[in-house]
Amino acid sequence: MSSNEAELISGTLNLDELTIAIKNGIDRTGMPDEEAKSMAQHILNFFGYSERIIDNILEPEDRDAFYMLEDTGILTTEREETTLYDGREWRIHYWLFRKDRIYELIGSEATHVDDIEDEDNPYANLDSEVWKRTA
Repeated sequence: MSSNEAELISGTLNLDELTIAIKNGIDRTGMPDEEAKSMAQHILNFFGYSERIIDNILEPEDRDAFYMLEDTGILTTEREETTLYDGREWRIHYWLFRKDRIYELIGSEATHVDDIEDEDNPYANLDSEVWKRTA
């Protein structure tokens, strides 16, 4: 992993990044952009600037969304066990972002334009000169 990739993965996710990852991870063609953005905002509201959150703050419908994102690899779970003063074991469940997977899904966005048939692809008929930078 390059230092740039490591820096991205250790940084805080923003709304646009998570929106793209959700759209690419769940349904590249059927999920409207606004729905993906709404879901990303909802998830980010739980995490804030944290890397992980405790599971017991979630309502059942929120947990369903988290499980859906776990299926895509965007989220993962972790648990911690501790012994209480009376000797009982206590388990704490957490949700974490899988930033490596999120950035993989973000990077996969560029390949989808190439998958579109030529007649539906607005970029297919552009001259290569269009892509050159001008100062």
